[in-house]
Amino acid sequence: MSNAPVSSQVLEAAIAWKLCLDQGSGTPDERNEFMRWHAAHEEHARAWLQLGLLDQRVSAAAGPARNALLQSRSGMRQRLGGLAGMLVLGSLLAWAGLPSLSASYWLADQRTGTGELRTLRLEDGTLLSLNTHTAVDIDYQGDERVIVLHQGEISVETGHDDPRPLQVRTDDGRLRPLGTRFLVKREAAGTRLEVLQSQVAAKPHNSGDEQVLGEGRQVLMSADGLGPIEPVAVGADAWTRGMLVVDNVRLKDLLATLGQYRNGHLGVTDEVADLRVSGSFPLTDTDLALASLLPALPVKIERHTPWWVTVSAR
Repeated sequence: MSNAPVSSQVLEAAIAWKLCLDQGSGTPDERNEFMRWHAAHEEHARAWLQLGLLDQRVSAAAGPARNALLQSRSGMRQRLGGLAGMLVLGSLLAWAGLPSLSASYWLADQRTGTGELRTLRLEDGTLLSLNTHTAVDIDYQGDERVIVLHQGEISVETGHDDPRPLQVRTDDGRLRPLGTRFLVKREAAGTRLEVLQSQVAAKPHNSGDEQVLGEGRQVLMSADGLGPIEPVAVGADAWTRGMLVVDNVRLKDLLATLGQYRNGHLGVTDEVADLRVSGSFPLTDTDLALASLLPALPVKIERHTPWWVTVSAR
């Protein structure tokens, strides 16, 4: 059987089955359903085999945590929020070459995996696009329409079929669109807002002031305030069309972005890390994106394994 990597969606399904069936805890119907899933595609069988190999590598210390998760898939959503669940799931994902993800990611109403881009039409007509590794909750039950961004990046094009105010919330504050199209991204230092059309009002959690940003402007919002207002970069929303557009960026930074759309490690050697790159690159085929660097730059692509790729000097 091939040792090639499996997709994040298939890996997630395999993890759910493993937690369901270990130590014979699955019902007869669940075991029959698993057999149908396992036989449906070679990638399913490959993911199951890889998780079996992982069992031989996980330390005995993870045993009690793993046992706490052995139950039917219907209980997975609640249990994965626990510390034990995240310990085991983190071990599985790290071994398989996927990034560590928070509990809020796994519990979110909508989430995307590695390299996955998704667009949703909400009940009020709002168009919501999710970038790679993005997790959101959507709450339209109360007096407001609320989108909570836990992780990743979204594009919002507001609908007008509902009179209730719309808000996008993060741990750093809230954003109130004024009939508009905009991007919201969670970063290590805060929440980045980029206004593509019309205006958005931004209010940090620990500040009483709300500031309105106009079209073509961006700002980094922390819980304590707003940073400098700057122009939106060219092609900021190109990811919604499956493309990455860069203008005179370091090769290291380009590869860091492309690495978010593929499993495993994508690195660069120091000799070429500071080369400057401009252009458009496909996010749905990162191997093609890497190949497009070769004619323009003095680099080569070293593929040590399917999960470990390095760009080095030619």
